[in-house]
Amino acid sequence: MLDSVHVVLGGTGGIGAALCRRLAARGARVVVAARNPQRVRELAAALDAVPMPLDATCPGAVERCLVHVGETLGRVDGVANCVGSILLKPAHLTCDDEWSTTIAQNLTTAFATVRAAARTMSRTGGSVVLVSSAAARLGLATHDAIAAAKAGVAGLARASAASYAARGIRVNCVAPGLVRTPLTERLTSNDAALKASIAMHPLGRIGEPDEVAAAIEWLLDPAQQWVTGQVLGVDGGLATVRSRVG
Repeated sequence: MLDSVHVVLGGTGGIGAALCRRLAARGARVVVAARNPQRVRELAAALDAVPMPLDATCPGAVERCLVHVGETLGRVDGVANCVGSILLKPAHLTCDDEWSTTIAQNLTTAFATVRAAARTMSRTGGSVVLVSSAAARLGLATHDAIAAAKAGVAGLARASAASYAARGIRVNCVAPGLVRTPLTERLTSNDAALKASIAMHPLGRIGEPDEVAAAIEWLLDPAQQWVTGQVLGVDGGLATVRSRVG
């Protein structure tokens, strides 16, 4: 990935920051895009990356970001959308604002990413990676809103992979299980909740940000030019494996 240009939306979150570090270590030119300007500048300075403060729930901001990167750095080789949220409530306890926010942060940002990337990368091709969830593949109680949003992300990745294959744009997504990030701290800092979560994952532990970032990095790599339309589970077996009977 030497000298390639990659934009990481949600670049200061747990998974996003891990991805930025991995890409920078491989010699890529990294654009750190996230909502908190101070955190964006601090991470970008540490990685010799390009800071780009923005609110990815505003589709116009995402498009302006990619256009600016293309104009100033000469191209965009890959875009990863690591923006997201988590809401653990059943549908009947979820208010309209919570639903709208969940959709905006997860599905709207993903759609904005694909649309902006398709317009920016249509001549050169490249890779787009989105983040779905194991909750979109496996029915989990109290995950109603987030599962709906993340299932939309997975469907978007498949449809967009078909739409833009002829332009050389690959679209894939990863579907993590529970990962130890600031976003999930409420769960991981509670001993009972953490123990229950660990028991749900056949590999016997929750994930770490760098493990998901490694999968995203792999999908961004041009060496995977024959991989598109895939939903890659990075979930300790949560969505597909049962290690115990009874």
